[in-house]
Amino acid sequence: MTTEQLYQRYRESGTVSTDTRNIVPNSIFFALKGERFNANEFAAQALESGAKWAVVDESKYVADERYVLVEDVLTTLQELARYHRRQLHIPFIGITGTNGKTTTKELLYAVLSQRFKTYATKGNLNNHIGVPLTLLSIDDSIEMAVIEMGANHQQEIAFLCDIAAPTHGLITNVGKAHLEGFGSFEGVKKAKGELYDFLKTHDGVLFLQGDNEYLREMETQRGILKVVRYGFSPTNDIVGRLEYANPLLGVSWKIRDAEMFHTIQTQLTGSYNTENILAAVAVGRFFGIDDTQINQGIVTYTPTNNRSQITKTAQNVVIADYYNANVSSMEAALANLAVIEAEHKVIVLGDMFELGEDAAKEHRYIIDRALALDADRTIFVGEAFYAHQNTKAEFYATTDNAKEALRERPVVDSTVLLKASRGMAFEKLMDMV
Repeated sequence: MTTEQLYQRYRESGTVSTDTRNIVPNSIFFALKGERFNANEFAAQALESGAKWAVVDESKYVADERYVLVEDVLTTLQELARYHRRQLHIPFIGITGTNGKTTTKELLYAVLSQRFKTYATKGNLNNHIGVPLTLLSIDDSIEMAVIEMGANHQQEIAFLCDIAAPTHGLITNVGKAHLEGFGSFEGVKKAKGELYDFLKTHDGVLFLQGDNEYLREMETQRGILKVVRYGFSPTNDIVGRLEYANPLLGVSWKIRDAEMFHTIQTQLTGSYNTENILAAVAVGRFFGIDDTQINQGIVTYTPTNNRSQITKTAQNVVIADYYNANVSSMEAALANLAVIEAEHKVIVLGDMFELGEDAAKEHRYIIDRALALDADRTIFVGEAFYAHQNTKAEFYATTDNAKEALRERPVVDSTVLLKASRGMAFEKLMDMV
């Protein structure tokens, strides 16, 4: 079956499924494979649960005309998504970066939805499977699409751009993350810059944090012609400033050369989110959304999924930011805590993953940065941090050990930062603070 023929079946069904636990009636089931599963084995179950067709790549599972046999299911899913994308003649905004991708994506969605019917990546579906699934969720009623793209190796962003074909794009920032896959910070810049390469080749529009020296250098090297700049210096098209972070953000912005600033109170914490907010302003104004609607979208946005979330517990104010962590996001979280006005501050940091041979050096660096804040209490959790234990802070090898220590010696009347890689399971500590 050709991609065009399969596409006709997709148009008839209107949706795809990949999980037998959540089959959409009349959908096309794609039997994907992973390290520990082979969904070919569940194709019959998917059909029994309501799928109309099942795409498989092992002939022994084909029982009747409802099965579509292909060479490779994942490749077929990606090709179908690529074909569908070419039928959609609307703006596609691609977002990547070391930190802030998801928050920026959600802010863009909040602003663009004020005027346009907008579809944005759900959750964290930002990889070689997630992006195709996102594209195949976009129907003809959608007027604007925001696509998050993640990567931990070279050429992944290029591959995702080839499928999603962004007409507009932005890189939030570049920092030290996934160094095992990228090899170095220069490798990070090269990989993220693949979005710029695509925009250059396809005459796309770039939204650029004009005060970020790395991003500015990457843009200059490529000579992208259509650039909208946002940042803090007066030469940017959108100029912003942080008003306060106590702990929620107050941010002001204006267009270049205007006299008056708009000042808005957000539901975000983290001074580092100021530039994510300015990105949403820049995109909103580019697409003709008026200032009142832009501000409304930003003010009403509420963060979720333990990304820069403020939680008031019975004893403390907790900054829950443990969905992910790397060196640059740790630095940003600590810098934000430094500007928050609070009488008592407690820092609880967990290991950063995927740093490769730089892991020891970078964990030692973060220890020094955290101790420099002179918080009331500083706690490091995980084997990588534990290897550098000293008498200036508390060190625990596991999250469970830290939980027990917090139970024995509770934290009260404090602003608490919880920051770690997702695998550290810091949600276990929420009951203790």
